[in-house]
Amino acid sequence: MNRLSVFCKRIPKIGRDCFIGFTISQSVFLANGQPSLSLTPPDLLIGYTELQTNLPGGRQANVVTMRAMVIKPDGTGKKVLAESLVQGEDSMTQFAGWSPDGKTAIIGRGWKSAQNACWEEEHKQFRNIKGEVLYDNCLVDIKTGRIFNVTAIERISCYNSGLFYWPGDSSKLGFTALINDSSHPFKMDLDGRNKVDLTNGSKEFTYGFNASKDGKRIAYHKDYQVFIANSDGSNANQIITGNHFNFGPQWSCDGNWLLFVSGERNTKCNPYLVRADGSGLKKLADRGGYKGSIEFLDVYDFHEGSSDIPVWSVDGKSVFYTVQVGATVELFQSDLEGNVQQLTRSKPGTLHYHPEPSPDGNWLLYGSKRDGVRQICVMRLSDHAEMQVTNLVKGSAAMWGHWRPVNSLQ
Repeated sequence: MNRLSVFCKRIPKIGRDCFIGFTISQSVFLANGQPSLSLTPPDLLIGYTELQTNLPGGRQANVVTMRAMVIKPDGTGKKVLAESLVQGEDSMTQFAGWSPDGKTAIIGRGWKSAQNACWEEEHKQFRNIKGEVLYDNCLVDIKTGRIFNVTAIERISCYNSGLFYWPGDSSKLGFTALINDSSHPFKMDLDGRNKVDLTNGSKEFTYGFNASKDGKRIAYHKDYQVFIANSDGSNANQIITGNHFNFGPQWSCDGNWLLFVSGERNTKCNPYLVRADGSGLKKLADRGGYKGSIEFLDVYDFHEGSSDIPVWSVDGKSVFYTVQVGATVELFQSDLEGNVQQLTRSKPGTLHYHPEPSPDGNWLLYGSKRDGVRQICVMRLSDHAEMQVTNLVKGSAAMWGHWRPVNSLQ
């Protein structure tokens, strides 16, 4: 029996007991494998997504098990968020971020018909059509559990993702909507109304939507070319790199620099920097031929996993990224002059990905595939001591970690 026929006949029934992972005493060690005697991570929640990875039937059979979770860095306080969003069959949730005050979680809620999933598996491509697919971004109050499906208000698409709170304007949100198979960046009010297309009329695929910290500029890639524009989408200027693939632009905290990856193809690209006015383009570091994505399933995935892009340090003075080093993918840090430091040194087969610095800049949160299992880990940057936050068994994974902002403690 082939992979497609298995999936079409067997859609997993998902309940609150679907997770086969568990938490045990935490592993604490230095990046070179030596034990650390003392490690006290910040008392902040980490939002992430947990899923099963080895169910037969391909991508959707496993993706439908995704659940938005929170956990403390010491492994305690683990729980599922917004369980009511997955009461329907073929539904999933994914942790996507936090509000600036840390009181609200951003959770993606997806549904896909079994028939459409079978078609995608057979044709090895996504088919996002009304009535067969629905993906929204919800705001979930951490204290009360109240859920607000903000992209469903005055709906403009069956597929909405990438929601974020607009920097410098607490009354606005940004997100990306798929319209006629093209992705468009939008700005809207906090209540989901007054949605404005920032690339109105564009027929190109626009993605990687990111706003500067003062909220006055935006960046995105359109057909894998990076553009910088005003916050209303006007005065869009392309960053000329000479490369065919440019992806994932991110503003520095001072708004002076834009970080993104660039190369001849998506499987061979490196971190680049450019000034906000488009000048000063430079390759920051070399990723050693790293393909730039992490496969989050143990079965065949026609989409080839999740993008693994560099990120800024909190102070904007350095960049965290991943590099292929022999049979491992290691974490590195580089300042803006290209002075490089290797943060991890792992045994063959270990993969690190999705780094994110803590709000105080003293810790690094990241994913790490060790002994065949994808876990969430944290590192104290002062001495590179690590703590493994999750301890899941084979066939399950913890992915896409996000620190809760410090403001949530006030």
